[in-house]
Amino acid sequence: MLPLIGSLGTPELLLIFLVVILLFGATKLPDLARGSGRALRIFKAETKGLMDDDDDAPAESTTTAQQLTPEETARQRELESRQAELDRRQAEIDAERDRLNHPDSGV
Repeated sequence: MLPLIGSLGTPELLLIFLVVILLFGATKLPDLARGSGRALRIFKAETKGLMDDDDDAPAESTTTAQQLTPEETARQRELESRQAELDRRQAEIDAERDRLNHPDSGV
């Protein structure tokens, strides 16, 4: 499927953009872009969390150039946990703001 995407030129991309505008309308495009951005940010945070979980086990069993003390490791994990919680709360706040700003969306 990648060769198909690679063969898209400027005229094709403009045509796709025009069809999107006709389907969704120019007023809905910022909302769609905002929602897509939030979804990607949440997806990125979740995949980073999964990758961090995967990296924890091998990192503990192998020696690295930068050795952390147990206190530093615990502090780092606490900071990562707090950051994940903040990211989750921010996503909830963004969703609530959207819901309040656009009550007619029906969701």
